[in-house]
Amino acid sequence: MRIKNWLALFGSIALAEGAGILGSFFTMSAVETWYATLSKPDLSPPNWLFGPVWTTLYALMAIAAWRIYEKRKVSRKATPLLWIYAAHLAINTFWSVAFFGLHSPTLAFGVIVLLWLLIAYLAIGFYRIDRLAGILLVPYLAWVSFASYLNLSIVLLNW
Repeated sequence: MRIKNWLALFGSIALAEGAGILGSFFTMSAVETWYATLSKPDLSPPNWLFGPVWTTLYALMAIAAWRIYEKRKVSRKATPLLWIYAAHLAINTFWSVAFFGLHSPTLAFGVIVLLWLLIAYLAIGFYRIDRLAGILLVPYLAWVSFASYLNLSIVLLNW
């Protein structure tokens, strides 16, 4: 692989992980305070699990986006999908702002539904261009499905 390809991969990973780091600024201060006071569903994982899971998912989505970036000369659909991917990263980060920063699980649930739809769209679009890129988004879609359940449960349990 040429240095240009490595730089693109590094940039993709930095962008995705950067979105995660930005979201964590809103999360970290609220986990031990506000979030700890909420009623949560029985299937809630321990707090320590979220960091490793999200770090892994951001890496997978970054690799998927990089693979699509590398195909932009052979598929005219690649560039529009990458713009949607970038918008989806902003929405992903906004979920943390809504849930933890604004203490609004209800707003966050609306955001996560939009996020889920975007991930599904991206997974299908990526798959049509590069099968592995689409498959790399499947764990992310599964986790956001679970996170949607957790988010909605928190809304209902704390009404």
